[in-house]
Amino acid sequence: MTSPARSIRWGAAAASTTYGVLLYLLGLRPDQELKYAFAYVPAVLGYLVLVFDKWAWRWPGVHRVTGHPRLDGTWRTTLTPSVESHIPVGGNRGPIHAYLTVEQSFWSLHATLRTAESSSRSSNATVDKTDGSGISELRFLYENIPQVAHQQRSPRHTGACRLSLAGRTPRSLVGRYYTDRFTAGDMELVLITRTTDYSTFAEVAAADATTP
Repeated sequence: MTSPARSIRWGAAAASTTYGVLLYLLGLRPDQELKYAFAYVPAVLGYLVLVFDKWAWRWPGVHRVTGHPRLDGTWRTTLTPSVESHIPVGGNRGPIHAYLTVEQSFWSLHATLRTAESSSRSSNATVDKTDGSGISELRFLYENIPQVAHQQRSPRHTGACRLSLAGRTPRSLVGRYYTDRFTAGDMELVLITRTTDYSTFAEVAAADATTP
């Protein structure tokens, strides 16, 4: 499924390209008359929207103005289930070692949490400022898909996370998770790298082991 932000980016790029090509075919060429350059301003703005969403909002000067928290990267995560959690016999009662990978543009965010037994993918992820204290919250729903070998004990389920953060470039997060299996717990996260190119828990763990 294509995210709304990605649809906006592709739409802006397609519209800008189409508009620019039509102007050129109609003979409105800046190399012939300088005044025609102003006709291309809407096309340029469309590309600027794309550049801002994907990259420019992270640039130090721009980032200082927008104040939008930067969360992209891979986070070492510790999950500590509460004692009231309905964990089946043989289940992991924690602490559970995991990694949260966050892919982020200015208008979109997607999180993938990996443990040795399962992976979770987010939906409806948002970053909200809770008050005037400078503290924000990362909130998202997720679907957890265990590996086949563990599905009898740990079936597929859904849940929600709420993580607190401070500042524009936080290096640590804390929060809680809740699931429809009547489990809940605390989460502690530490940023280990801005890289998000990992496919498995083992791959991230190996990279983490070699991180200075």
